[in-house]
Formats: sequence, structure tokens, C-alpha cells
Amino acid sequence: MDRENQTFHNLGIVPKMLQVIESLKLTSPTPVQHSAIPVIMEGKDVVAIAQTGTGKTLAFGIPIVQLLIQSGGQALVLAPTRDLCLQIDEVFQDILHPFQMKSSVLVGGLRMGNQISQLRRKPQVIIATPGRLIDHIERRTVQLDRVNIFILDEADRMLDMGFAPQVSRIIQRLPQQRQTALFSATMPENIIKLSKQYMKAPTRVEVARPAMTLKETTQELFIVANENKKSLLRALLKTYAGSVLIFIRTKHNTKKITHYLQQVGHAAVEIHSNRTMGQRKNAIEGFKKGRYRILVATDVAARGLDVKDIEVVINYDLPDEIENYVHRIGRTGRAGQKGRAITFATPDQGQGVRDIERLIKHSIPRGVHENAKEEQFRKGAAQPPHRGRRHRFRSRGRRF
Repeated sequence: MDRENQTFHNLGIVPKMLQVIESLKLTSPTPVQHSAIPVIMEGKDVVAIAQTGTGKTLAFGIPIVQLLIQSGGQALVLAPTRDLCLQIDEVFQDILHPFQMKSSVLVGGLRMGNQISQLRRKPQVIIATPGRLIDHIERRTVQLDRVNIFILDEADRMLDMGFAPQVSRIIQRLPQQRQTALFSATMPENIIKLSKQYMKAPTRVEVARPAMTLKETTQELFIVANENKKSLLRALLKTYAGSVLIFIRTKHNTKKITHYLQQVGHAAVEIHSNRTMGQRKNAIEGFKKGRYRILVATDVAARGLDVKDIEVVINYDLPDEIENYVHRIGRTGRAGQKGRAITFATPDQGQGVRDIERLIKHSIPRGVHENAKEEQFRKGAAQPPHRGRRHRFRSRGRRF
């Protein structure tokens, strides 16, 4: 069935929740919502393979709220980063509030005292990072004995970040009689092992988001010397009137480029792990509401950032991990709208570009500009080392 002909009405959702969904201006479910909502509603364990930007938060949020209304208990949502937890909570606020239900967010960077106060109010939904939840467990400020629904979001990212011991410790604290749903962008061996260890005959739901993202995004590559990147960036920004998301590899350069853009008159703001939770939240909110036209970010924002109508994504630097190229450009071209992704590569990064093109299964069209027109990939030039865990770029470039 085409998505245009799908509705939320045949997914087993109660009328009051359907009214809430309509108030959010949602007309038809995304593929992961259409597949996952009925299965979770039936009380089954689920393994869902879906990228960020597919509507997965509502795919587990809607059935969670309905099941809690019907059966009581408590839901625990575990996510790898503070930003993602806050974004998940934003979605839950929309669907919890009409039912006078509450959530609590347990993340680092926010006052422990405030979180303890939230927990004392017995929230129906707890949204947490593994580290901060462990802190509360050790302080005995959280009880998990009422948890009957457990969601592990971005499970592959969680394990890549080294949270496997904490995740196992948390799961062992949960009641044996519970429903578990695991959401992941990929399905590596460690995720399969995790599902076998902690889930009961899970139903698998898979959504092929990457190909759709690439199809909806016009890509362009500029080969440009490092010293010419800023002038090329400034020139390209003049050609776009909408919002722009710029990815930079290091925190230091993120700050430096943001300051440069502000100096030349752009409303720009930065997010990276050295910014406080409040600063990052204010930056994202300001970007969403149009106070800032340009958001400059490290890959901390590559997954989980939920901002609509981004006109162009600019990869000022190649990512450490080639998979992050797809995650980055997935921020534009969403909901069927055409987006644009521009990538800068230095002359010594030919092999890195080849690795990306091999991943996405097509070449990226080369852009031409006066700041980059004489550049091409050099043969045998060494690249600086990258710190990514998977698919690190090789150290030598090739002439095209």
C-alpha cells in the first residue's frame, strides 16, 4: 500500500490518541511507524532497523503511551546522548500531556537535584542515558521495578560508544516480565547477540532509509585546499537563503568557524561536546525557530538532530567514519523534499572520497568555483590520522 493511502486509523490506536496525532498535523504514518506501532501495541518484543529521520520516536512513543494508559506500569527509554534524550522527551511531551502523564529526563549536564524531584513525582516515562541512570541506581534515587516497557534507542551507536557494560547492568535491574524494543540504524553482530540475550522471539521491522535519503538529496563535492575553505564557504553561503547545517571534524575548528561566520555577518551558532547542556539546547532551539540561520556542529549532531526544512548541509570536513556521511546528509531532503549536500575535500583526501562513493554506490558530482577550480586529488599524499572506530579512511589519496 502506498504511504499516501495509509492512515493511523487502522493501527489499533484509540480515538483519543488519534486526536492527539491529528493535532500534531500528522496525516499518515511513516513506514517504521506503520510496521512497528501495531506490533508493539500487541505486547511483542521488536527489533527495528531504522535511521534517524524515519519517525521512529513516535513509532515507539505512541504505543508506549497507549499501553501505559491501558495497563499502567512505567516505560524506560535508553538513548546514547543527552541531546537525543532531550529530543525524545520533546516528542513524548506532545503525546503525554493530553493524558496528564509525565516524563523524567535523566542525563548528564542537568542538575541531579531537579532529576530526583522529577522521579519523586512518579513519571510514567523515564528517558535516560546509561551513565546518568547508573548514577541514580547507585544513589538509590530511581526504582526500576515498575518498568514493563523497555526501549533501547540507537542501539548500535550505544554499543559503539562503549556502553555495553552499563546497558547490561541496567537490563539486569529490570523485571523479567517486560516488553523490549530495540531500535538501531544497523544490525551488526553485537546487536544480534544483545537481542538474543535479552529479548523474547522479537519481531523484526526494517526500513531502508539510506537509499531514500540519497535519492532526495543533491550532492556536490569541491576539492579545495585547507587555506581556501573559509572563502569558499563564505561564497557558497551567499547562494542560499534558507537554514544551513555545517559539519566540522573538531571542536576547536567548530568554534573557530562559528566565530568567523559571526564576524562576516551571519547568524551562526555552534554545538559540540564542550558546550553545556543549556548552551546546546538553546542553540538547537534557536536554529529551529530561525534566530540562527547557520548551525555549526561536530558529529555529535549527526544522529538524533531533528530539525525540519534544512536547505543545505555542508561537510566542511570529511567525517571520521564514512557511515557518518550518510547520517550527516540525512539532515536535509527529509519528508520528500529535495535537499542539498555539499562536501569539501582537500587534495590529499582522494581515497577518503573514494571510500564514501563506494559506500553510497555512486560518484559525487564535482563542483566548480573560483576558490577550488584548480584543485584535484594528489597521488600519494598522506592524510592526517582520523580517530573513528569503523572504516577509517586510508592514508593515501589518488588522482582522479
